Amino acid sequence: MSDPGAFTNERETEEQQHAPEPFLGEEEAPPSGKQEKARGLWSDAWYDLRRKPLFWVSITLIVIFMLMALFPSLFTSTDPYAFDLSKRTDGPESGHIFGYDLQGRDVYARSVYGAQVSILVGLVAALGVGLVGGAAGIIAGYYGGWIDAVLSRIGDVFFGLPFVLGAIVLLSTFIDPTKSGDPTKIKVVVILAIVVLSWPQFARVMRSSVIATKQSDYVQAARALGAGHTRIMVRHILPNAISPLIVMTTIALGVFVGVEATLSFLGVGLRPPIISWGIAISDAQTYLDIAPHMLLVPAAFLSAAVLGFVMLGEAVREAIDPKLK
Repeated sequence: MSDPGAFTNERETEEQQHAPEPFLGEEEAPPSGKQEKARGLWSDAWYDLRRKPLFWVSITLIVIFMLMALFPSLFTSTDPYAFDLSKRTDGPESGHIFGYDLQGRDVYARSVYGAQVSILVGLVAALGVGLVGGAAGIIAGYYGGWIDAVLSRIGDVFFGLPFVLGAIVLLSTFIDPTKSGDPTKIKVVVILAIVVLSWPQFARVMRSSVIATKQSDYVQAARALGAGHTRIMVRHILPNAISPLIVMTTIALGVFVGVEATLSFLGVGLRPPIISWGIAISDAQTYLDIAPHMLLVPAAFLSAAVLGFVMLGEAVREAIDPKLK
C-alpha cells in the first residue's frame, strides 16, 4: 500500500519544477508598507527641478536681487543720492569701484538701489497680469458661447495694439512728461499700463488650458453630482489648468523688468528722482564714449535680473510639461 505522504511530496516537487521562472531583472515586490508613494504634479516637478543646474543658477540670481531690493544696505553703504560734481563721469577709484555718473553719484550704489523699483514694478505687473488674464481665460474657457466671444474680441483689441505705442499713449495721457510728478502715482500708472496691454496673451493661454481640462472625466463627474460652476472652476479646473499660467507669469516677471527699463529709457516710464536701471541707462546713452561705466554697470544688473527670472521660467516649464521630459 503506497504511502500518502510520499505521494504528496512527489506532487509538490513536480509543481515546483513546472512553476514559471521570474523574468530576468525582475525583483520581488516590496511589502505594502514600503511602497513608494505616488507623486503629484507639483511634487514630481520639484523632484525634477532639484536635479537641474539651470534651476539653481536662476534661483541664486533671483535670491541675490531679491536681497538687493529688500536690503540694499547689505551690498553698499554709500548714499545713492550723495553727489560730488567735481567727480562727474569719473572712472573707478578706491571705495567707488564702478565710478561716478553725470552728477557725481556712485554708479554701483545707484545700481543696487535701482533693483528696488525695477523688481517691484516687474513683480506687481506680473502678478496683476496673471490675475487679470487668468480670470478672463478661465471664465471664457469654461462658459464659452457669447461670453467667450466677447472676452476674446476685447482681448483682440489690445492684442493687436503694438505694446510700445500703446504704452506711450497711456503713459503720456496720465503722466505729464514735463514734470517729475508723484513717484507713487508714476509707478502705479506704469504697472497698470503693462497689465492693460499684456493680459490678452495670458488669457489666451489660460482659456486653451481650461477648454482642454473641462472635458476631463472628473469635471463631468462633479457636474453630474450637482457641483456649482464656481466650485467646479475653483476646485477642479483651476488646479489642473494653472500650470501654463504659472510658467508664463514667471517668465513675464523678467520680461516686465526689461519693459520698465525700456519705457524709462524712452522717457515715458519712471522719472527722476526715482532710481531705476532704465533711468540710469537713459542718462548714460550720450556719454558712452567718455564714461562707458555709466551704461555698462546698470545694464549688467538689468541683464542678470532678467536672465534669472527667464531661466527660472524655462526650468519650471521643462519640469511641468510632460512633452519635454
